[in-house]
Amino acid sequence: MLAVASISLLLSILVWFNYSAVLPLIVEEWDLSGINAGIIFGAFQAGYLIAILPAGVFVDRYSPRWIIAIGATTTGVASLGFAILATGFLSGTALRFVAGLGMAGVYVPGMRFVADWYAETARGTAMGIYIGTFSLGSGLSFLISSVVASALDWRIAIATTSVGALVVAPLILIVGRDAPNTIQRTATGLDLTVLRNRSYLAAVSVYSWHNWELFGVRNWLIAFLLVVPAITATRQPALVAGTLAGVMIALGGLGNVIGGTLSDRVGRVRIISLALLVSGLISATIGAFQWLPLIALTALVLCYGVALTMDSAPTSTLITELVADEHVGAALSVQSFIGFSTTVISPVVFGWALDTGGYALAFPTLAAGAFLALLSAALLRYTRKDKLGSAAPLQES
Repeated sequence: MLAVASISLLLSILVWFNYSAVLPLIVEEWDLSGINAGIIFGAFQAGYLIAILPAGVFVDRYSPRWIIAIGATTTGVASLGFAILATGFLSGTALRFVAGLGMAGVYVPGMRFVADWYAETARGTAMGIYIGTFSLGSGLSFLISSVVASALDWRIAIATTSVGALVVAPLILIVGRDAPNTIQRTATGLDLTVLRNRSYLAAVSVYSWHNWELFGVRNWLIAFLLVVPAITATRQPALVAGTLAGVMIALGGLGNVIGGTLSDRVGRVRIISLALLVSGLISATIGAFQWLPLIALTALVLCYGVALTMDSAPTSTLITELVADEHVGAALSVQSFIGFSTTVISPVVFGWALDTGGYALAFPTLAAGAFLALLSAALLRYTRKDKLGSAAPLQES
């Protein structure tokens, strides 16, 4: 069932970043400013945010499999529409928005599905594998889109990475099954009592600022690499940049697995803090390192990919441990709603800073997110004494 959930997520996540993978080509064809390019990416995030709370209510009342099937199909159809019908800023923004609406039915319901199948002692590893699929799918999206766009056209690249989402419904409905004792759910609505839990709020804050950094990087990485002299000096800079970005983001899957597994052994907060410290330092400086030779740049970017995601699985696993089982779906949805709200803003802020002062100014805006996440992790450590990854009692304000 972990494999079914992970494959379903992978096929859907190919849609999330296919736009970012071909961003320079779309910017050139549609004559987009940095802010407008960021808004199109942010539209996907906005659609996701609008739908994520209703998805949380449904997933606590009904089988996650049906929510995942409907969401993935919506995402695939809208993304194919982007490839076929989008002609500029307005139509592109609208179609990406609808694709984001559908994605809300995939990612968090899948986390609920996985959490149902695993006890807390192994949940960090399982969630690391599942969430790691997010990074793997994101990386593959960049790789596939870059290769297809270089050989053919960016619209074909978008279409190629959209059709997989249409396979998710038969996979999750026919092959998947619900965990024992979860068929009859008792939740009747969105329970917001978790907002009185200080530890939960601190974990959500960590997740929010983590996403500020992560999604800013994923949206703008290829555009950055295409101005680095070591990349532009190659024979096919677009393909090299896309491949490096794809491998870097795919390595985030390894980062999630490492972070989740280590958090089961040495503590969630310790791993979260270490990951944020490393990624934040790289975010603060990479924009000024455009002069690096290709080997050094590649090593830095690949380390960046692992560090950016090591805190994700431990944070989401904590969420499932800090609330009552019947409200895990709602808690994850509230986490995602608040946490992904920063991803609407971050790419736009990055684009504004890029227009104003170049990449040396733009990347530190992402480092600010990592710094605020570190402060939130310190608050989380204060409100919850994390021991070897075990769940501590809820601490109400």
